[in-house]
Amino acid sequence: MIRYSLICDKEHAFESWFPDSASYDMQAKRGFVTCPACGSVKVRKALMAPRVRTSEKAEATVPAPQPPQAAGPAVQVASGRDAELRAMLRTLRDHVKANAEDVGDGFAETARKMHYGEIEHRAIYGRSTIEDARALHEEGVEFHPLPVLPDDRN
Repeated sequence: MIRYSLICDKEHAFESWFPDSASYDMQAKRGFVTCPACGSVKVRKALMAPRVRTSEKAEATVPAPQPPQAAGPAVQVASGRDAELRAMLRTLRDHVKANAEDVGDGFAETARKMHYGEIEHRAIYGRSTIEDARALHEEGVEFHPLPVLPDDRN
């Protein structure tokens, strides 16, 4: 896991954890990394100093460098509007899962077969690679990603 200090285009500072740097890059590119204060997807990494551990005694006596903090009010993690939006997205996702068939990793193949009339149309959901999703989009297959909410990762 890697923790990044992040800053949005409105200078709100916050932190977020990612499995690795490639995960951050992919999520940021797709607009999944959002500022918890304002919802902006224009987020960049803040300057961070690495924690270098030289000895147990040194770590205990020297505090780790902290990333620069943006001036202004503290960041509110879940405003009323943000909580309402998350609840609506959760309701949408739960509705889809309750009323559609989970085709698992075969989502792209099943969606493509339905699009070309090889099998009967029905409500489905499942998993797809980014490459398969791009190919479906280029072929004109209509689909929508189900939202993954921050609470789901905890």
